[in-house]
Amino acid sequence: MKKTRRKFTAAFKAKVAIVALKERMTLSELSEQYEIHPNQIQKWKQEFVPRSTEIFETKALEKNFESERKKLFAKIGELEMEKLKKNSGKARL
Repeated sequence: MKKTRRKFTAAFKAKVAIVALKERMTLSELSEQYEIHPNQIQKWKQEFVPRSTEIFETKALEKNFESERKKLFAKIGELEMEKLKKNSGKARL
């Protein structure tokens, strides 16, 4: 019988990686606790460290995105008003 492959959420991977980074338990102890191979925990840990800076970069990008979004909606509103004024002028003729 074929065994289905387990899939882990990003939150679970991050949790395990953080616990592994604290180094309060050995990888073999963690692997027993979470029922994951120690190599997998090591891999998640190695992926987590360099990509952890993305968390703080994302917040800056979200702020820039939000301000840009507000500007674009304001511009759309202006263009709609101009269009309505032009169309109302044509209707009077």
